[in-house]
Amino acid sequence: MPKTIAEELAEKTFRELAEPEKPTQRSRMSQTPNGYIHLIAWSNASLLRIFVRAFTKTLPQGEHRLKAQLDDAARSVVANIEEGYSRPTTSSYLDFLGYSQASLIEVKGDVQRSLQDGFLLSSPGSSLQSMGIDLRLWHESLKQSVISKGVYRNIEEIKGKYQSPLQSFRFLYDPVDTLRAKNLTYEIFIELINKTDWNLRKLVSSLESKLGREQKFYQVEQARIKSNLHWNR
Repeated sequence: MPKTIAEELAEKTFRELAEPEKPTQRSRMSQTPNGYIHLIAWSNASLLRIFVRAFTKTLPQGEHRLKAQLDDAARSVVANIEEGYSRPTTSSYLDFLGYSQASLIEVKGDVQRSLQDGFLLSSPGSSLQSMGIDLRLWHESLKQSVISKGVYRNIEEIKGKYQSPLQSFRFLYDPVDTLRAKNLTYEIFIELINKTDWNLRKLVSSLESKLGREQKFYQVEQARIKSNLHWNR
């Protein structure tokens, strides 16, 4: 005889109650899987990736290698911050931030060579501000574009109501959503690269201090355990 819905729900409840509790990690991993969205280094690197993608679309067709390498390096800056954040130890987190810093240097080198080769224009005095971009406002908008599961929204919000799905993604930050590659200059790239580098260095410095405290605590604990073993003999 088929089970009633009530019986099925009761069985499901008993199964769930019988399951062991999920283990609690004692590592540095945040309970929020996408906690990296609060890092300024991450939001700056995300904007740099958008700039790079817009710029590489304008490269001559024969520059396939430059396009691929520059796109990959810009993506790597962001991706390694994200992956490093999810690592279980401060030490491994620092390793991934090192990869991110190395990729940022690669982006900077390709930007400089793009200027030398005439693919990127120089316009002294041009800046993020001249493009109407405020990094603080961009950061807030980018954070809002990430929902609790870490998935970017793909619908446009107008007057607080959800509209039909867009054909292309929108950050809902106009200076970025309406970005034109022709407005990107060498000076703007270097400004954003330098600011991203500064924030990465600040993050690394903070984590290095944290790692030092963790190592000191470990040494104290080891000494305490050895002392207890000695007195218990």
